[in-house]
Amino acid sequence: MDLNECMEFINSYSKTGGKITDLSRAEDLMQRLGDPHKKLKFVHIAGTNGKGSVTEYISNALIESGYRTGQFTSPYILRYTDRIRINGSDIDEESLCTIAEEVKSRVSDRPYSQFEITMAIAFLWYVREKCDVVVLETGIGGLLDSTNVIPPPLVSVITSISLDHTAILGDTVEKIAVQKAGIIKKGSAVILSEGNPISVRDIVMSTAEERGAEFIPCEPVRPAPEGGIFAPMIYRGIKLTPGMPGVHQFINAQTAITACIYLRSLGFEIPESAIISSVENTRIKARVQIIDGEPTVIVDGGHNPAGTSALAMTLMYFSSRGKKIYTVMGMVRSKDFVESVKKIAPLSDGFFAVDGFAPDTVPALDISDLADLYTRSEVCSSLGEAVTKAKTLALENGGIAVVCGSLYLASEYLNDI
Repeated sequence: MDLNECMEFINSYSKTGGKITDLSRAEDLMQRLGDPHKKLKFVHIAGTNGKGSVTEYISNALIESGYRTGQFTSPYILRYTDRIRINGSDIDEESLCTIAEEVKSRVSDRPYSQFEITMAIAFLWYVREKCDVVVLETGIGGLLDSTNVIPPPLVSVITSISLDHTAILGDTVEKIAVQKAGIIKKGSAVILSEGNPISVRDIVMSTAEERGAEFIPCEPVRPAPEGGIFAPMIYRGIKLTPGMPGVHQFINAQTAITACIYLRSLGFEIPESAIISSVENTRIKARVQIIDGEPTVIVDGGHNPAGTSALAMTLMYFSSRGKKIYTVMGMVRSKDFVESVKKIAPLSDGFFAVDGFAPDTVPALDISDLADLYTRSEVCSSLGEAVTKAKTLALENGGIAVVCGSLYLASEYLNDI
């Protein structure tokens, strides 16, 4: 099987697969492949926002400590393989194709999802490469997410919970919290990010108690007094400055630090230097990603209200320091584009709407009409045209260009630069 045949096999499955009410389909798939998930140790991470950052912080601390660390994330940013990594390196083409061929030979005709097939390939690779631990990010939700087939993990981590995927997970944060708390397992432990509503905390704590899992409070980290865009903090008397911008990174880093300290109690040797290095040096593409240049460009795929709020706070920082902001935005229909535009357009000195970069995009005219209520907006025929106009204005006025909205849009931009 070559790469084209491999991707044809993976793409022959739909993004969601058939409707599920339990994990039997994923369990059947694992059983057909020799139950690779039972041969691995996991840190399992769920949440609406922040799980990608927390995954990277924990992974990098483990890597710095000398552990062979698998990383499973979604969706991919630049290419399919970047969601399956070991020690930060993507799965190689030969391994991907070889393992995909093995999976193909063993699957039944059940309506698996692309995510399930990808997870199967990843688990087989992690076993073959003798990973010490896998930092495993859920796809959607937790309770019925296919990653939840794993045995009790070393620790479960639940990050910030807010409204997203409401058609699947529920239309309140409490309903969504129940789904996220579904990853809590008997005999394990769970960490919940601070800053969640009290109702969410109550649900997570009661679920932990019901299932006989230990609830681990977050390490008492406090903000450094000078503040700033990179949210410096004081951890055990040491000042840390996250390598990623945004005040939300304070909470994400605090959550990851707590997980690392808990892993120490299980016998993992994670020195303070590894934790410090991870917090200060971790970067993630398309998560309030600042690309220095002429002009500076911020790329962000935060496509739900909480994610857009995190970007908005960063833009407020630049705006308050006299920087004009020129925004390119595109969204898909499954996301709340109205709320995203309402948060970003008022901070923009110029706004350029695009569509057509992915299936089922919101018409650029609809985005532009809404943005026009807050700023000067324009419809562009392509991402390239929009970016050129935003960058030109940013250069002329000493400002910054922003590419935001859908992760698909962010991915297309990053692949083109």
